[in-house]
Amino acid sequence: MAEKIYQVELPPFTGRNVPIIEIAKAIGKDPQYVRVGLQQGILNFGYVLKLEDSKEFNYYCPDRKVWEETGYFRPVEMAV
Repeated sequence: MAEKIYQVELPPFTGRNVPIIEIAKAIGKDPQYVRVGLQQGILNFGYVLKLEDSKEFNYYCPDRKVWEETGYFRPVEMAV
């Protein structure tokens, strides 16, 4: 049996932090769903940090991880 080789052209990743609202819209979910999914480790396309004395969470969702898990990618707009 012959081995099949597939070539995939990857998007031009920059490591930009994809906003939670943008991800939620792309996957058809509420932003809170995405936040809680990341906090609980159910969604794997980002990182969540919470400082000890804070009630706020910080999120980092790099464009490559978002694309790998969801198929969503939007390039960075060119500066004018």
